[in-house]
Amino acid sequence: MSWWHAWRERRQKEEMPQHLRTGEWGERLAEAELKKMGYRILGRRVRVGRRDELDLIARDGEILVFVEVKTRRNTDYGRPGDAVNRAKRTACSRAAIRYIKRLRKRPEYFRFDVVEVIGLQGAPPREIRHIKNAFPLEGRYRPP
Repeated sequence: MSWWHAWRERRQKEEMPQHLRTGEWGERLAEAELKKMGYRILGRRVRVGRRDELDLIARDGEILVFVEVKTRRNTDYGRPGDAVNRAKRTACSRAAIRYIKRLRKRPEYFRFDVVEVIGLQGAPPREIRHIKNAFPLEGRYRPP
């Protein structure tokens, strides 16, 4: 990495709002946890279209896994996974179908997982919870 790219990356991190830095921290922890479980990470923060983003894309054997990561400081207002509401599930489904359509070899199976990270950035996380097959593909979308 050139000095300019390193400087730009550092500068962007400094200017990033706290909630985005926390989310990025949670995604790094979730990725490390999935790797420990034997998952192969295919992509991070994958943009699909103008407004859709997939937090992590991984392989669990032959299964393509779309992972939504939710990070919270505590559970005072509910579990982080509770934030994966209908609108979020629809956006994830739309993004997943768009991603699959771009692939040369389409997967036979895919699923949606949620990883909850609870804790404060800079300290060890209090809890990391992986929820396999957290939700189905939303009804209006069909696998290609």
